[in-house]
Amino acid sequence: MTNFDLMRRRLVQATIAAGATGSFAATQQAHAATGENDTFKYEVEFSDEQWKAMFDAETYKILRQGDTEWPKSSKLWDDYREGNFNCVACGLPNYTSTWRVELDKGWVFFSQSVPNSILMGIDGEPPSGMADKSLPATIEAHCRRCGSHMGHILRVDGKVVHCINGRSLTFTPA
Repeated sequence: MTNFDLMRRRLVQATIAAGATGSFAATQQAHAATGENDTFKYEVEFSDEQWKAMFDAETYKILRQGDTEWPKSSKLWDDYREGNFNCVACGLPNYTSTWRVELDKGWVFFSQSVPNSILMGIDGEPPSGMADKSLPATIEAHCRRCGSHMGHILRVDGKVVHCINGRSLTFTPA
């Protein structure tokens, strides 16, 4: 993990609320540790070699390894035109400009996703000592159709938002 990845994780953890129900988080972490959730079948599946061949190294790391792009590195981070945002890996519609949230933080933010398009999972243990306890843990957002990592759901400036990597999306203007 690079220094930037650690910085991003700290940003995510610093803005997200910690454990509301410890038993839920502990159960989810136990499932993740034992691989019990590995039986889920996505509609779109490829081998690791096929995923690597489809994308440049940075995009592959974001989509398949849960990495994060540098802030303000995506051409979409400050593009507020009307249109639709689809998963770059499988084309599933994930977000629309209707739900864009203007935050000058360097990533693409939405107030919600297209219904039934995003799967959520716990991304590690939440930081201890957080003042805001309204969210259960650090929440990762993944495409429902192919499982690609999109970003995180977190609290920024008092709003719960989807903080999405621009490289995980394609944009189609309205």
